[in-house]
Amino acid sequence: MDDHNGTVYTSEGAETTIVEVSTNQEPYDGKLFESEDAARVFYDDYASRVGFLTRVLSSRKSERDGSIISRGLGCRGVSDNGRKVMQECAQREFCTAMVLLRQEKPGSWVVKKFLKDHNHPLVVQSQKSRRTLDEKNKKIQELTAQLRVKKQLSAAYREQLLAFMTDVEDHNNHLSIKLQSVFDNLKVLEAKTVGFT
Repeated sequence: MDDHNGTVYTSEGAETTIVEVSTNQEPYDGKLFESEDAARVFYDDYASRVGFLTRVLSSRKSERDGSIISRGLGCRGVSDNGRKVMQECAQREFCTAMVLLRQEKPGSWVVKKFLKDHNHPLVVQSQKSRRTLDEKNKKIQELTAQLRVKKQLSAAYREQLLAFMTDVEDHNNHLSIKLQSVFDNLKVLEAKTVGFT
């Protein structure tokens, strides 16, 4: 990380860790982050300081494992104490302010492209509304981390359930073969018994 003046929260598995970064920086090509979450929080903080709200413009997944390897974030308008000043209209669609993030390797995300200029006025939020937004971002990240853990647990439980069902099915097949063998032996015994009488 670069300068150490503020706080950014990143999610690593089930834990939320605190990483210090400068609060008066703007993104730039080549800026590194420890995770996509850290990069998103940094851009959201930058947006709230400058006076606009962010949205996801694009994302690209790995063909190998389906994880996000690239994310585009951009402007979705401005905010004035929680009320949108600019309507979600065609003008917003053409705002070119954005940042493109790409995963270089696990644990390393980099800014590949940063466009600063907006085609609309910006409204800087009050300290109080910024603090509320920071608290919301922190809560969202905590819930996202918890959701990841629950998804991992769910996947593990599913694997265990599938393995158990496979074992039960194998056991049922084995019992069916044994029962068929017993049934066949009873038929043979019955035929011998009828032959002796």
